[in-house]
Amino acid sequence: MYWTLELPSKLEDAPWPASKDELIDYAMRSGAPLEVIENLQEMEDEGEIYESIEDIWPDYPSKEDFFFNEEEY
Repeated sequence: MYWTLELPSKLEDAPWPASKDELIDYAMRSGAPLEVIENLQEMEDEGEIYESIEDIWPDYPSKEDFFFNEEEY
């Protein structure tokens, strides 16, 4: 399983909180790349409910991580 910056962004609009099966279903319906679906399928399923993308990939960068000043534009 591997995540790139692009892959988890496909789950940003997922219906959080969600279970693993709900996330897989969302990824399939939204046309996410096959790699996203495969990564979700490889996650251990302990009946866990995920509150956000950070629960799946704790290192997922937030908007603050990019040092982008929207007021400049």
